[in-house]
Amino acid sequence: MTSEVNSEQAAWWNAAGRGWANAQDVVEMVLRPFQDVLVRHALERPRVKVLDVGCGTGGVTRAVTEATGADCLGVDISSTMLAAAREHGVARFVEADAQVHAFGESFDLVLSRFGVMFFADPEAAFRNLLDATTPGGELSLVVWRTADENPFMTTASRAAEELVPDAPAPDPDGPGPFSLADARKTREILDRAGWGEVGLRPVDRICTMPDKLLGTYLGNLGPIARALREAPEEDRAGILAGVRSAFDGFVHDDEVRIPGACWHVTASAPL
Repeated sequence: MTSEVNSEQAAWWNAAGRGWANAQDVVEMVLRPFQDVLVRHALERPRVKVLDVGCGTGGVTRAVTEATGADCLGVDISSTMLAAAREHGVARFVEADAQVHAFGESFDLVLSRFGVMFFADPEAAFRNLLDATTPGGELSLVVWRTADENPFMTTASRAAEELVPDAPAPDPDGPGPFSLADARKTREILDRAGWGEVGLRPVDRICTMPDKLLGTYLGNLGPIARALREAPEEDRAGILAGVRSAFDGFVHDDEVRIPGACWHVTASAPL
């Protein structure tokens, strides 16, 4: 384990990572449309070495490895998710804090699906990632736009607030899923970190899963799963059944449809 400054995030993701590992097949199904965005970009030119930041259980890392034939390294601060990633044996993985880790190698593509919004100091993190990028190499990120544009996530947050009403409110200016939602702010962070040709393109997709898997998804991921972990084990099934109705508006016949509003952020390392 390398030096780490995002210790609170590491503690949270090591605990939450068990749920992500348990539900990794459902996660990959739901988030596949955004994985496809990154894979298509990776295929635009030959790739030799690729870094996947906040790789989680490694779905994107594996997909890019298989699509491009490149040597891919996934990095994450969650040992529990990385244990699941390593079970597949397709790519390399390292447990490290990408904000400060000395990679000791250079990559011609640095990418991430929802893994770069949790840095304590995003400017320092993107500067560190630039140091690990070959001149002319590329940055390719998918990050969430605003909470208002992602109603499934706000529904989950409201349901969790009802379960744990005394939980502290998240810092709107701190690390979190929407910390890079503001296009101007994100562009400024990357500019100050030294990246060039910064671009943000809106990407809107409908993510889907069978209705029968919604309980698995909610019970393992996000704010509802966090609230459930604080409840007695014998009460969790009943609590989950109670919040299930909040998501009825997303269910169509036997399919759950989740609108996802994101940015595809691109940039290049100066020559």
